[in-house]
Amino acid sequence: MQKKLWSLMLFTIVLVLAACTDDSDVDEAAEGDSETAAGGGDLVIGMINEAVSLDPHVSNDIPSAQLRTQIFDTLVEQNVDMEFGEGLATSFEQDDDQWTLQLKEDVTFHNGSDFTAEDVEATLDRVMDPSVGSSVAFMFEMINDIEIVNDHEIVFTTDYPFTPLPSHLAHNTAGILSKEVIDEDYQNALNEAGSDVTLEEYYELREEGGDEFEAVSEEIGSHVGAIISEKPDGTGHLKLQERIPGNEIVLEKFEDFHGGDREFNTVTYRVIPENSARLAELETGGIGVTDNVDTEAMDRVRDHEETDIIDQDGLSMTYVAFNYEKEPFDDENVRKAISHAIDREQIISGVLNDRGLHAKNHISPSVFAHNADMEEVPFDLELAKDYMAESSVPDGFDTVIWTSDSEQNRDIALIIQESLSELGINVEIEQYEHGAFLEMANQGDHDMFMLQWITVTGDPNYGLYPMFHTDSVGSGNRWNYSNPELDSYLEEGQQTSGDEERIAAYATAQEILMEDLPITPLYYGELGIGVNNTLVEGVGLDPVGIVRIENVTFPE
Repeated sequence: MQKKLWSLMLFTIVLVLAACTDDSDVDEAAEGDSETAAGGGDLVIGMINEAVSLDPHVSNDIPSAQLRTQIFDTLVEQNVDMEFGEGLATSFEQDDDQWTLQLKEDVTFHNGSDFTAEDVEATLDRVMDPSVGSSVAFMFEMINDIEIVNDHEIVFTTDYPFTPLPSHLAHNTAGILSKEVIDEDYQNALNEAGSDVTLEEYYELREEGGDEFEAVSEEIGSHVGAIISEKPDGTGHLKLQERIPGNEIVLEKFEDFHGGDREFNTVTYRVIPENSARLAELETGGIGVTDNVDTEAMDRVRDHEETDIIDQDGLSMTYVAFNYEKEPFDDENVRKAISHAIDREQIISGVLNDRGLHAKNHISPSVFAHNADMEEVPFDLELAKDYMAESSVPDGFDTVIWTSDSEQNRDIALIIQESLSELGINVEIEQYEHGAFLEMANQGDHDMFMLQWITVTGDPNYGLYPMFHTDSVGSGNRWNYSNPELDSYLEEGQQTSGDEERIAAYATAQEILMEDLPITPLYYGELGIGVNNTLVEGVGLDPVGIVRIENVTFPE
């Protein structure tokens, strides 16, 4: 067995990564708002969408991650360049399928309790608890045993050697909660459900599993999370002060933060859905930062004397999905014909205002092990027609493409519709509200749909295994695709520790995917946030799309 000691203070693995997601007369910002934004340590950030939940285990959306990143610390930290560093764990030692973590001492939760290994165990037990029903449980389910050695040492045992574990433990949904608030939340759920099971009995039942636990789990499921949503208890540099649903969330500086001083006193996240309203607030000083700038407004923000854009390559890949088992999309000639008929450059220049990169394969250049040697999918109508002539439907066919209800998605779908008409493929566009669209896509009844995947950990395992491994059919693998050869390379990349071996495995996996084309990649995302430089300095943007504020200062 080869032993690998990873001191997170000395981590040199760099994941070159990137990331995610959406106008109007506007009153000028009130004078008081401008003074608040600039007033000595009070930062206001404009958000296009409201956070779904401050509970790390309830949602996996970027607006929620913006706030949770400030409230909760993770065991592993990733900086704005996505380099690993010390989080609540100061070191890892990997020995095959075991990971030994040394935990940071003298760390305090917002509620005043001390951080120990019990909080780590309680957090991971909770995210994998079926009562919680977490959509991110898959990120941690390979951990099959947790052993507390002492207050500041803990050992994880995984089902198999799982090399990407540090990147999963750096994800915002891996934020560590206090055991006190977890216990309080479960007790509240038991009380609300009218259960006669005690908290200790519940934990024992969960450990044992079986019918009795399943019955209690179903009974309390709708009540779990109520307390944590109201008072999220982390060790981060900010803690919750106030939440006004639909309007704003105010976080305040945590005076006992273990990671050094911060310049801000409060950080307010204001929900301003309209692009033009957010832009006006940025220019007049109502907000210091906006988490999203419409591509058409980029030049306006850059040219304004008080505002600028912070650019970042993203981790996202936007694609068109096919139903791999449904005629005629079970024919690789049809999939290849469609892939070559789509003019990606027209999409990038005509719809995205050049805020995107032509996709070569299924993970972006910012993700570790991206295969840069592959060629872009060329727009070639003659080649597309040749593939159609060899297909089971040489004269074309009628089909439907689903997309969510943004103007940008509609415009991209119109380009695809026009392109495919050259092949005799008559495409009907159906748009749905985003939540309804995702629910429909998950059912696997589509012809085609357009969506985006963000490799938020920066590791190719997250970008490829949930989307294309046979075991993921019915979840992230919405196109019913299965290839045993691909599975073997994805498993090799997941379980091999050497960088060169992982790069080789994932390079082959990407080649297989571009040959099979269960989905065809369109473009990689580019990110940009707006900043008012007269109000705030030191703002960063990471490839996930999180506004980084740890180095924020305020101009005199």
